[in-house]
Amino acid sequence: MRRALSVLIVAVALSGCGYNEMVTMKEQVDSAWAQVQNQLQRRNDLIPNLVEVAKGYAAHEKDVFTAVADARSRLLAAGTRDEQIDAANQVSGALGRLLALRESYPELKANEQFNRLSDELAGTENRIAVERQRYNDAIQDYNTYIGLFPNNIVANIAGFKRNEAYFKASEASKEVPKVEFPPPNR
Repeated sequence: MRRALSVLIVAVALSGCGYNEMVTMKEQVDSAWAQVQNQLQRRNDLIPNLVEVAKGYAAHEKDVFTAVADARSRLLAAGTRDEQIDAANQVSGALGRLLALRESYPELKANEQFNRLSDELAGTENRIAVERQRYNDAIQDYNTYIGLFPNNIVANIAGFKRNEAYFKASEASKEVPKVEFPPPNR
């Protein structure tokens, strides 16, 4: 009886000092991350189709296609959240180079399937950006909440740790994608 009363008192005390809110916020971070993963998967599903269409028009751009395929493979194989974030940034850079091909190949630019896939990919990139922002916002809210007094005391006791896995722009994303073409044969 005494033990049950002690557990009840501790449960009531913890419910009033933010523990439940910390659990809720941690779940929001995980849910936001799941949404990022959903959009990354959608992008990964679109990439092979876009690459195949582009290959038909720009066969000598093997490096671009290899970079896209390698980046996509790294994303699919990534284990931790940090590895997934890094791989997703690499995919974004490789896709930028692939989409830059459109400007140099008028036939590719006019291809209806390539344009449809490019539009779908652009929409997916926008969705990814929105979900990344929501994820980062959820982390910021969670980290702020567990850092405030007296929440920080409860967080320490209950084992809640700061989450540092923010989505940040990679150094490569700050550069404009470059596509170089061989000089035309005369």
